[in-house]
Amino acid sequence: MSYLVVFVLDSPDLCQDVLDAWTAASAKGITILESTGIGRIRRAGMRDDLPIMPSLSELFKSAETHNRTMFSVVRDLDTAHALVEATREIVGDLEMPNSGVLFIVPLVEIYGLDKEDRE
Repeated sequence: MSYLVVFVLDSPDLCQDVLDAWTAASAKGITILESTGIGRIRRAGMRDDLPIMPSLSELFKSAETHNRTMFSVVRDLDTAHALVEATREIVGDLEMPNSGVLFIVPLVEIYGLDKEDRE
């Protein structure tokens, strides 16, 4: 079974280090998104120049601090756990506040990846 490993990194400054660590831990492909959470928006204060239901692109145009969300599909749970350990080596204890959130999701079906990446 394949797994999706998702990590929301609180400190964008560590992004390249985490990407390098994931690559070294056998992540074949990694997608990175700029993201932000409701807690960060609330702490920064809601901007009054945004519509009530802003689009993601409008939020990203702001000067607010953003997270980096990265994810990778891996072949097995051992590789997923290797990404967790690689992340901990860079970020430290994920139970500490403002370190990030990491989770692993089992994948039932995958479309669009090379067959060798799914086996």
